[in-house]
Amino acid sequence: MIKVENLTRTYGAFTAVNDVSFEARPGRVTGFLGPNGAGKSTTMRVMVGLTPPTAGSVTIGGHDYRDIPNPGRHVGVLLDASAQHAGRTGREVLTIAAQTMGLPKARVDEMLALVGLTPEEAKRRVRNYSLGMRQRLGLANALLGDPSVLILDEPANGLDPAGIRWMRGLLRGYADRGGTVLLSSHLLNEVQLIADDIVMIGRGRIVAQGTPEDLVASTGTLVRAVELDQMKAALTGEGLAHTVVADGLRVDAEPLQVGKVAAAHQVALIELRPADGAGLEDLFLELTADTQRESFTEGVQA
Repeated sequence: MIKVENLTRTYGAFTAVNDVSFEARPGRVTGFLGPNGAGKSTTMRVMVGLTPPTAGSVTIGGHDYRDIPNPGRHVGVLLDASAQHAGRTGREVLTIAAQTMGLPKARVDEMLALVGLTPEEAKRRVRNYSLGMRQRLGLANALLGDPSVLILDEPANGLDPAGIRWMRGLLRGYADRGGTVLLSSHLLNEVQLIADDIVMIGRGRIVAQGTPEDLVASTGTLVRAVELDQMKAALTGEGLAHTVVADGLRVDAEPLQVGKVAAAHQVALIELRPADGAGLEDLFLELTADTQRESFTEGVQA
């Protein structure tokens, strides 16, 4: 199990990760979603000891990653498929890793076959690999030590649709056998197909977490008001949790309850409607609206 507790990482005045807490549990695939710059990669780097935390902690199986003996036998990591020795062949990359972990050479052939790299491809230099082939090699490296935990940053990058489906089946089978899988991705629909749990992050903070079904089903109420600050204060005073969504709010309550709060505090509403029925992608875009570089406008003609 991966346990993240009150994790914070700052770089001078910039806070990359701000008081983040969540768990990735055995037998489950946890999807870690967020826009570029949201803090996903920083969080994963802290997990595997590449970046020290400013505050808080991350433990894997109850241990700090740096304290795990022969960590590749317990934790498989793929953070950057391009960070492999370009001058070595795919087979050499895996052979060196196997020797480092004390594994038999036969394990290299098993992994090459598992990720679909042919004997001819295994003889090629990594510099001549496509991004998809590097992803497959990186997955082979992560799985080489038969670990109980996988930490994967954007593992589907560069894979074609057939490759994405293959990876989905591979990770699903791994989790079904009791493994812990944490993967980050921007491919929201793909994550929804494989993930048992979702953690959404924006501007270094967790904005939502739960199962895909719960996140979509319990989306609450969307409300827009003329006096938005007054509406926020009214909701806070009534103990109703709310999140800023574009120019409105998402409230963890039924529309009737939200409407009564607005009436009691004489707040003029522009919009009040249930937020359910939205897909995971809609929820993600709404919860991270203030972190998006692009804006989306419906009905614009070309």
